[in-house]
Amino acid sequence: MKAVVYQEPYSVTVEEVDDARILDPTDVVIRVTTSAICGSDLHMYEGRTGAEPGLIFGHENMGVVEDVGSGVATIKKGDRVVLPFNVACGFCKNCLANRTGFCLTVNQGFAGGAYGYVSMGPYRGGQAEYLRVPFADFNCLKLPPGDVHEDDFALLADIFPTGYHATQLAGVSPGDTVCVFGAGPVGLMAGYSALIRGASKVFVVDRQPDRLRLAEQIGTIPIDYTKGDAAEQIMEQTGGDGTDRGIDAVGYQATVPEGHEQPAMILNTLVNAVRATGTIGVVGLYVPADPGGPSESAKHGELLFRMGKFFEKGQRMATGQANVKSYNRQLRDLIIAGRATPSFVVSHRLPLEQAPEAYDQFDKRAEGWTKVLLKPAMANA
Repeated sequence: MKAVVYQEPYSVTVEEVDDARILDPTDVVIRVTTSAICGSDLHMYEGRTGAEPGLIFGHENMGVVEDVGSGVATIKKGDRVVLPFNVACGFCKNCLANRTGFCLTVNQGFAGGAYGYVSMGPYRGGQAEYLRVPFADFNCLKLPPGDVHEDDFALLADIFPTGYHATQLAGVSPGDTVCVFGAGPVGLMAGYSALIRGASKVFVVDRQPDRLRLAEQIGTIPIDYTKGDAAEQIMEQTGGDGTDRGIDAVGYQATVPEGHEQPAMILNTLVNAVRATGTIGVVGLYVPADPGGPSESAKHGELLFRMGKFFEKGQRMATGQANVKSYNRQLRDLIIAGRATPSFVVSHRLPLEQAPEAYDQFDKRAEGWTKVLLKPAMANA
């Protein structure tokens, strides 16, 4: 089968690899219909992780079941399914507590597993023609047959639940004011989710005009941080109070307007932008080691966070990757009911063969490249 394979920093290729197959009675194999490129894939693509050559990328996957293990009870051949990016067993202490992003059994010595991601277990990614799905009864979310809402449902693998998870971490309630830092796909989903949850006013902060235009189109207030301190702009529009809730959808590769990285910039700006006793949700990625960090401390995951100001304001912060299964069924049903259309973020639908170009353009934040979906069955133009 064909798959997107990491070679070295800034280089992926589409290669023939061994076919996905059943390895355990609880597995299924799906024919991938859509697999998305995620912003967190770019950390590996840029060499900012310990990813080794040969890794097959792709943790945002959906498709049709082609083969079913003898121990699978509820999933059958021909079912259309979407998969949480979290690989989870369904029976460990954390899975039973709905903390499926931190499964204790699928990744030896580490809480949490995922498809096609460094340090997240032995699971190949789905930017490929086929994908093995372990613990299929637990990990597969069934979808209506056919191709209805294909692009919307594809976003249930990660960015829609992750954006919603950000609002859950921040405690967004009806009537709240919210600021979201980052207008990439996850940040846009966080702003969209805040509106779904009834926020009265949502600010979305970024520097890219195309992404800020998208933020405005869905009813949020765009803030361009190159035109002045983002926290000050937000304070001016909230009567000097700041917002009730704040969300970090950027993470450790935040850049100042001049273009150089400042890993703690978003966290520190959120402390300023969120009111006293407000809450902050962090879904932007932070890592324990960053080979490309701008300082020795940053290379070891140690950031200069304004803890004193955070404490003085009595704020609270919650962090961590999304437990997708906590949200994906409900968000699926919002899509089916016509109450949510997350595919507004999708800018490109491409055949698998164009993945190298897609990674290059997405990594450069090229104008108009917001969310890329790879379609293995699509003919290469």
